[in-house]
Amino acid sequence: MSEPVMGVGICRPPALRKIALLATALSLLGSAMLSAPALAAAAPAADVVYSIESAKAAKSLMLDVVHAGKRLVAVGDRGHILYSDDQGATWTQAKVPTRALLTAVFFVDDKHGWAVGHDAQILASEDGGVTWTKQFEDLKRESPLLDVWFKDVNSGFAVGAYGSLMETTDGGQHWEDASDRLDNEDQYHLNAITAVKDAGLFIVGEQGSMFRSADWGQTWEKLEGPYEGSLFGVIGTAQANTLLAFGLRGNLYRSTDFGSTWEKIELNAERGNLEFGLSGGTLLDDGSIVIVGNGGSVIRSSDNGETFKVVNRADRISVSAVTAAGNGNLVLAGQGGVRIASSSGTESGK
Repeated sequence: MSEPVMGVGICRPPALRKIALLATALSLLGSAMLSAPALAAAAPAADVVYSIESAKAAKSLMLDVVHAGKRLVAVGDRGHILYSDDQGATWTQAKVPTRALLTAVFFVDDKHGWAVGHDAQILASEDGGVTWTKQFEDLKRESPLLDVWFKDVNSGFAVGAYGSLMETTDGGQHWEDASDRLDNEDQYHLNAITAVKDAGLFIVGEQGSMFRSADWGQTWEKLEGPYEGSLFGVIGTAQANTLLAFGLRGNLYRSTDFGSTWEKIELNAERGNLEFGLSGGTLLDDGSIVIVGNGGSVIRSSDNGETFKVVNRADRISVSAVTAAGNGNLVLAGQGGVRIASSSGTESGK
Protein backbone atom coordinates (compact mmCIF):
# COMPACT_ATOMS: atom_id res chain seq x y z
CA MET A 1 0.00 0.00 0.00
CA SER A 2 1.38 3.39 -0.92
CA GLU A 3 2.03 5.98 1.75
CA PRO A 4 -0.18 9.07 2.01
CA VAL A 5 1.18 12.22 0.44
CA MET A 6 1.32 15.23 2.74
CA GLY A 7 -0.10 18.45 1.34
CA VAL A 8 0.89 22.04 2.03
CA GLY A 9 -1.23 24.86 3.44
CA ILE A 10 -4.35 25.01 5.53
CA CYS A 11 -6.50 23.17 2.98
CA ARG A 12 -4.17 20.15 2.90
CA PRO A 13 -5.73 16.71 3.52
CA PRO A 14 -4.93 15.92 7.17
CA ALA A 15 -2.37 13.25 8.03
CA LEU A 16 -4.82 11.35 10.15
CA ARG A 17 -3.00 8.90 12.38
CA LYS A 18 -4.80 5.75 11.34
CA ILE A 19 -7.19 6.82 8.62
CA ALA A 20 -4.46 7.91 6.24
CA LEU A 21 -2.41 4.80 6.88
CA LEU A 22 -5.32 2.58 6.01
CA ALA A 23 -6.19 4.63 2.90
CA THR A 24 -9.83 4.87 3.92
CA ALA A 25 -12.09 6.62 1.43
CA LEU A 26 -12.46 9.94 3.20
CA SER A 27 -13.48 13.32 1.91
CA LEU A 28 -11.02 16.17 2.20
CA LEU A 29 -11.52 17.98 5.45
CA GLY A 30 -12.35 21.67 5.48
CA SER A 31 -10.25 24.36 7.09
CA ALA A 32 -12.64 25.17 9.93
CA MET A 33 -11.01 26.97 12.82
CA LEU A 34 -11.54 25.97 16.44
CA SER A 35 -14.32 27.86 18.16
CA ALA A 36 -14.96 29.28 21.64
CA PRO A 37 -12.76 28.12 24.53
CA ALA A 38 -15.55 26.84 26.79
CA LEU A 39 -17.65 24.02 25.32
CA ALA A 40 -20.49 22.21 27.05
CA ALA A 41 -21.19 18.55 26.54
CA ALA A 42 -23.51 17.68 23.67
CA ALA A 43 -27.17 18.09 24.47
CA PRO A 44 -29.25 14.91 24.05
CA ALA A 45 -30.81 14.82 20.59
CA ALA A 46 -34.53 14.35 20.20
CA ASP A 47 -33.98 11.54 17.69
CA VAL A 48 -30.72 9.74 18.42
CA VAL A 49 -29.27 7.88 15.44
CA TYR A 50 -27.57 4.68 16.56
CA SER A 51 -24.93 2.64 14.78
CA ILE A 52 -26.56 -0.02 12.60
CA GLU A 53 -26.35 -3.51 14.03
CA SER A 54 -24.53 -5.84 11.68
CA ALA A 55 -23.40 -9.45 11.86
CA LYS A 56 -20.36 -8.36 9.85
CA ALA A 57 -19.30 -5.55 12.21
CA ALA A 58 -16.29 -7.52 13.48
CA LYS A 59 -15.05 -7.76 9.87
CA SER A 60 -15.42 -4.05 9.10
CA LEU A 61 -12.71 -1.42 9.43
CA MET A 62 -11.64 -1.16 13.09
CA LEU A 63 -9.13 1.51 14.14
CA ASP A 64 -8.43 0.87 17.82
CA VAL A 65 -8.64 -1.93 20.39
CA VAL A 66 -7.96 -1.74 24.14
CA HIS A 67 -8.71 -3.45 27.44
CA ALA A 68 -11.51 -2.54 29.85
CA GLY A 69 -10.31 -4.74 32.67
CA LYS A 70 -10.31 -8.25 31.18
CA ARG A 71 -12.79 -7.23 28.47
CA LEU A 72 -11.61 -6.20 25.00
CA VAL A 73 -13.19 -3.17 23.33
CA ALA A 74 -12.68 -2.13 19.68
CA VAL A 75 -13.92 0.91 17.72
CA GLY A 76 -14.10 1.77 14.05
CA ASP A 77 -16.19 2.48 10.98
CA ARG A 78 -19.86 3.59 11.05
CA GLY A 79 -19.81 4.04 14.82
CA HIS A 80 -19.19 0.35 15.42
CA ILE A 81 -17.99 -0.54 18.92
CA LEU A 82 -17.41 -4.19 19.74
CA TYR A 83 -16.56 -5.96 22.97
CA SER A 84 -15.31 -9.45 23.77
CA ASP A 85 -15.26 -11.37 27.04
CA ASP A 86 -13.54 -14.48 25.65
CA GLN A 87 -10.13 -13.08 24.65
CA GLY A 88 -11.28 -12.09 21.18
CA ALA A 89 -12.82 -15.39 20.10
CA THR A 90 -16.26 -13.78 19.69
CA TRP A 91 -17.42 -10.16 19.60
CA THR A 92 -20.67 -8.43 20.59
CA GLN A 93 -21.76 -5.12 19.08
CA ALA A 94 -22.42 -2.34 21.59
CA LYS A 95 -25.27 0.15 21.48
CA VAL A 96 -23.68 3.35 20.15
CA PRO A 97 -25.42 6.71 19.44
CA THR A 98 -23.51 7.58 16.26
CA ARG A 99 -22.71 6.35 12.77
CA ALA A 100 -19.54 8.42 12.46
CA LEU A 101 -16.11 6.86 12.08
CA LEU A 102 -14.55 6.32 15.52
CA THR A 103 -10.77 6.60 15.63
CA ALA A 104 -9.64 5.83 19.20
CA VAL A 105 -10.80 4.49 22.57
CA PHE A 106 -9.38 4.61 26.12
CA PHE A 107 -10.48 3.02 29.41
CA VAL A 108 -9.21 4.09 32.84
CA ASP A 109 -10.64 0.99 34.53
CA ASP A 110 -12.98 -1.90 33.78
CA LYS A 111 -16.04 0.39 33.60
CA HIS A 112 -15.16 3.93 32.49
CA GLY A 113 -14.08 4.59 28.92
CA TRP A 114 -14.18 7.22 26.17
CA ALA A 115 -14.14 6.98 22.37
CA VAL A 116 -13.51 9.79 19.86
CA GLY A 117 -14.00 10.26 16.16
CA HIS A 118 -15.34 12.35 13.29
CA ASP A 119 -17.44 15.48 13.84
CA ALA A 120 -15.32 16.03 16.97
CA GLN A 121 -17.47 13.42 18.68
CA ILE A 122 -16.69 12.15 22.17
CA LEU A 123 -18.59 9.15 23.54
CA ALA A 124 -18.49 7.73 27.07
CA SER A 125 -19.27 4.38 28.68
CA GLU A 126 -19.78 3.53 32.34
CA ASP A 127 -20.41 -0.19 31.93
CA GLY A 128 -17.25 -1.46 30.28
CA GLY A 129 -18.23 -0.59 26.74
CA VAL A 130 -21.66 -2.27 26.53
CA THR A 131 -23.58 1.02 26.18
CA TRP A 132 -22.42 4.52 25.24
CA THR A 133 -23.63 8.11 25.52
CA LYS A 134 -22.58 11.08 23.41
CA GLN A 135 -20.82 13.71 25.53
CA PHE A 136 -19.76 16.14 22.85
CA GLU A 137 -19.80 16.87 19.11
CA ASP A 138 -19.19 19.91 16.92
CA LEU A 139 -20.30 19.51 13.32
CA LYS A 140 -19.05 22.99 12.43
CA ARG A 141 -15.43 21.99 13.07
CA GLU A 142 -15.48 19.58 10.13
CA SER A 143 -12.54 17.81 11.72
CA PRO A 144 -12.08 14.56 13.60
CA LEU A 145 -10.60 13.84 16.99
CA LEU A 146 -7.88 11.21 16.65
CA ASP A 147 -6.83 10.11 20.13
CA VAL A 148 -7.97 10.27 23.74
CA TRP A 149 -6.27 9.79 27.13
CA PHE A 150 -7.58 9.96 30.70
CA LYS A 151 -5.64 10.21 33.96
CA ASP A 152 -8.64 9.11 36.05
CA VAL A 153 -12.43 9.12 35.80
CA ASN A 154 -12.47 12.93 35.85
CA SER A 155 -9.42 14.29 34.02
CA GLY A 156 -8.72 13.66 30.35
CA PHE A 157 -7.63 15.04 26.98
CA ALA A 158 -8.56 14.45 23.35
CA VAL A 159 -6.44 15.52 20.36
CA GLY A 160 -7.19 15.81 16.67
CA ALA A 161 -7.02 17.56 13.32
CA TYR A 162 -6.05 21.23 12.95
CA GLY A 163 -4.34 21.32 16.33
CA SER A 164 -7.39 20.34 18.38
CA LEU A 165 -6.69 19.82 22.08
CA MET A 166 -9.75 19.28 24.29
CA GLU A 167 -9.75 18.90 28.07
CA THR A 168 -12.27 17.79 30.69
CA THR A 169 -11.97 17.86 34.47
CA ASP A 170 -15.41 16.46 35.27
CA GLY A 171 -15.48 13.17 33.39
CA GLY A 172 -16.73 14.77 30.19
CA GLN A 173 -19.74 16.68 31.46
CA HIS A 174 -17.95 19.71 30.01
CA TRP A 175 -15.09 19.87 27.50
CA GLU A 176 -12.81 22.90 27.19
CA ASP A 177 -10.90 23.91 24.07
CA ALA A 178 -7.29 23.98 25.31
CA SER A 179 -5.64 24.29 21.88
CA ASP A 180 -4.14 27.68 22.72
CA ARG A 181 -1.88 26.01 25.29
CA LEU A 182 0.17 24.63 22.40
CA ASP A 183 2.66 26.60 20.32
CA ASN A 184 1.10 25.28 17.11
CA GLU A 185 0.62 28.31 14.87
CA ASP A 186 0.36 26.16 11.74
CA GLN A 187 -2.35 24.04 13.33
CA TYR A 188 -0.58 20.77 12.62
CA HIS A 189 -2.84 17.78 13.11
CA LEU A 190 -2.29 16.10 16.48
CA ASN A 191 -2.36 12.35 15.94
CA ALA A 192 -1.60 10.74 19.30
CA ILE A 193 -1.24 11.45 23.03
CA THR A 194 0.30 9.24 25.71
CA ALA A 195 1.60 9.23 29.27
CA VAL A 196 5.32 8.73 29.87
CA LYS A 197 6.37 7.06 33.12
CA ASP A 198 7.56 9.52 35.80
CA ALA A 199 7.58 12.35 33.23
CA GLY A 200 4.20 13.59 31.95
CA LEU A 201 2.20 13.73 28.73
CA PHE A 202 3.48 13.66 25.16
CA ILE A 203 1.77 14.53 21.85
CA VAL A 204 2.97 13.82 18.30
CA GLY A 205 1.51 14.86 14.97
CA GLU A 206 1.85 16.15 11.45
CA GLN A 207 5.22 17.26 10.05
CA GLY A 208 7.05 15.65 12.98
CA SER A 209 5.46 18.00 15.50
CA MET A 210 6.04 17.16 19.18
CA PHE A 211 4.76 18.65 22.43
CA ARG A 212 5.40 17.60 26.03
CA SER A 213 3.87 18.52 29.37
CA ALA A 214 5.60 17.88 32.69
CA ASP A 215 2.52 19.03 34.63
CA TRP A 216 0.09 16.61 33.00
CA GLY A 217 -1.44 18.96 30.48
CA GLN A 218 -1.61 22.38 32.09
CA THR A 219 1.39 23.78 30.20
CA TRP A 220 3.07 22.45 27.08
CA GLU A 221 6.53 22.78 25.53
CA LYS A 222 7.10 22.54 21.78
CA LEU A 223 10.07 20.34 20.83
CA GLU A 224 12.28 20.13 17.78
CA GLY A 225 11.85 16.51 16.81
CA PRO A 226 14.20 14.22 14.87
CA TYR A 227 11.94 13.78 11.84
CA GLU A 228 10.06 16.16 9.54
CA GLY A 229 7.53 13.61 8.32
CA SER A 230 4.27 12.91 10.10
CA LEU A 231 4.24 10.86 13.29
CA PHE A 232 1.16 8.71 13.80
CA GLY A 233 1.84 7.21 17.21
CA VAL A 234 3.69 7.59 20.50
CA ILE A 235 4.01 5.18 23.41
CA GLY A 236 5.71 5.20 26.79
CA THR A 237 7.82 2.23 27.84
CA ALA A 238 8.19 0.55 31.25
CA GLN A 239 11.28 2.70 31.88
CA ALA A 240 11.05 6.17 33.40
CA ASN A 241 11.24 9.10 30.93
CA THR A 242 11.45 6.68 27.98
CA LEU A 243 9.16 6.74 24.94
CA LEU A 244 8.89 5.78 21.28
CA ALA A 245 7.50 7.90 18.43
CA PHE A 246 6.71 6.40 15.03
CA GLY A 247 5.16 7.23 11.69
CA LEU A 248 5.64 7.23 7.94
CA ARG A 249 7.84 4.71 6.10
CA GLY A 250 8.90 2.74 9.16
CA ASN A 251 10.40 5.72 10.95
CA LEU A 252 10.79 4.88 14.65
CA TYR A 253 12.61 6.98 17.25
CA ARG A 254 13.43 6.36 20.92
CA SER A 255 14.06 8.88 23.68
CA THR A 256 15.22 8.21 27.25
CA ASP A 257 14.93 11.83 28.44
CA PHE A 258 11.27 12.68 27.77
CA GLY A 259 11.90 13.82 24.22
CA SER A 260 14.95 16.06 24.67
CA THR A 261 17.10 13.79 22.49
CA TRP A 262 16.25 10.96 20.12
CA GLU A 263 17.85 7.88 18.59
CA LYS A 264 16.56 6.32 15.37
CA ILE A 265 15.75 2.61 15.69
CA GLU A 266 16.54 0.56 12.60
CA LEU A 267 13.88 -1.97 11.63
CA ASN A 268 15.21 -4.80 9.50
CA ALA A 269 12.62 -6.86 7.64
CA GLU A 270 13.16 -9.93 5.45
CA ARG A 271 13.82 -7.80 2.34
CA GLY A 272 15.71 -4.92 3.92
CA ASN A 273 14.66 -1.97 6.03
CA LEU A 274 10.98 -1.77 6.94
CA GLU A 275 9.36 1.00 4.90
CA PHE A 276 5.71 0.56 5.82
CA GLY A 277 4.06 3.24 7.93
CA LEU A 278 3.57 2.49 11.64
CA SER A 279 0.27 3.51 13.22
CA GLY A 280 -0.34 2.10 16.72
CA GLY A 281 1.26 0.30 19.61
CA THR A 282 0.83 -1.12 23.09
CA LEU A 283 2.85 -1.76 26.23
CA LEU A 284 2.22 -5.30 27.46
CA ASP A 285 2.10 -6.35 31.11
CA ASP A 286 5.53 -7.99 30.86
CA GLY A 287 7.11 -4.74 29.60
CA SER A 288 7.24 -5.84 25.98
CA ILE A 289 6.24 -3.33 23.30
CA VAL A 290 4.29 -4.19 20.16
CA ILE A 291 3.83 -1.70 17.30
CA VAL A 292 1.79 -2.32 14.13
CA GLY A 293 1.23 -0.70 10.76
CA ASN A 294 0.80 -0.99 7.00
CA GLY A 295 1.54 -4.16 5.06
CA GLY A 296 0.67 -6.35 8.03
CA SER A 297 3.69 -5.04 9.92
CA VAL A 298 4.03 -6.22 13.53
CA ILE A 299 7.20 -5.33 15.42
CA ARG A 300 7.99 -6.40 18.99
CA SER A 301 10.62 -5.38 21.54
CA SER A 302 11.54 -7.00 24.85
CA ASP A 303 14.26 -4.47 25.76
CA ASN A 304 12.20 -1.28 26.23
CA GLY A 305 12.41 -0.37 22.56
CA GLU A 306 16.16 -0.61 21.98
CA THR A 307 15.70 -3.34 19.36
CA PHE A 308 12.72 -4.88 17.55
CA LYS A 309 11.90 -8.11 15.79
CA VAL A 310 9.96 -7.42 12.59
CA VAL A 311 7.17 -9.59 11.20
CA ASN A 312 5.14 -8.88 8.06
CA ARG A 313 1.99 -10.95 8.17
CA ALA A 314 1.29 -13.15 5.16
CA ASP A 315 -2.05 -11.44 4.47
CA ARG A 316 -0.32 -8.01 4.26
CA ILE A 317 -3.52 -6.41 5.56
CA SER A 318 -2.83 -3.05 7.22
CA VAL A 319 -3.11 -3.03 10.99
CA SER A 320 -4.06 0.07 12.96
CA ALA A 321 -3.91 -1.02 16.62
CA VAL A 322 -2.89 -3.91 18.84
CA THR A 323 -3.38 -5.15 22.39
CA ALA A 324 -2.91 -8.38 24.36
CA ALA A 325 -5.66 -10.97 24.08
CA GLY A 326 -5.03 -12.12 27.65
CA ASN A 327 -3.86 -15.65 26.83
CA GLY A 328 -0.49 -14.93 25.22
CA ASN A 329 -1.95 -14.01 21.87
CA LEU A 330 -2.40 -10.55 20.36
CA VAL A 331 -5.56 -8.85 19.09
CA LEU A 332 -5.06 -6.82 15.93
CA ALA A 333 -7.46 -4.16 14.64
CA GLY A 334 -7.42 -2.74 11.14
CA GLN A 335 -8.65 -3.51 7.66
CA GLY A 336 -10.89 -6.54 7.79
CA GLY A 337 -11.81 -5.96 11.42
CA VAL A 338 -10.41 -7.59 14.56
CA ARG A 339 -8.38 -10.78 14.44
CA ILE A 340 -6.26 -12.94 16.73
CA ALA A 341 -2.53 -13.37 16.17
CA SER A 342 0.24 -15.21 17.99
CA SER A 343 2.55 -13.33 20.37
CA SER A 344 4.92 -12.63 17.44
CA GLY A 345 2.16 -11.30 15.21
CA THR A 346 1.75 -14.29 12.89
CA GLU A 347 -1.53 -16.17 12.58
CA SER A 348 -2.62 -17.64 15.91
CA GLY A 349 -0.98 -20.97 16.62
CA LYS A 350 1.75 -20.50 13.98
